[in-house]
Amino acid sequence: MAYEIHVSTAKRRLTLLNAGRVVKTYPIGVGKMLTPTPKGVYTIINKQPNPGGPFGIMWMGLSKQHYGIHGTNNPASIGKLVSHGCIRMYNKDVLSLSKIVPIGTKVSISRN
Repeated sequence: MAYEIHVSTAKRRLTLLNAGRVVKTYPIGVGKMLTPTPKGVYTIINKQPNPGGPFGIMWMGLSKQHYGIHGTNNPASIGKLVSHGCIRMYNKDVLSLSKIVPIGTKVSISRN
């Protein structure tokens, strides 16, 4: 299966695609003005359950060092410009996503 993730920082949505078709969309929180989510194409390089701190129940690290897709211990932050550049998801959503996508999955981040 050819999974791919597209992140829209403007819409604050993460879209999971399989062979180019939309499988699911999730609401997300993204970087604030001073620490924006970096635009570009990356890959998921690791997964860490229960990473501690503000990262909720799952961390999926991106090929851009220090950035990832993760859960949150502050669900009210989803849908807002709040992070230091990472992509925040509800814990149940990031857990579900992490079970679907393998390490090596392409992650495209853009404004659209």
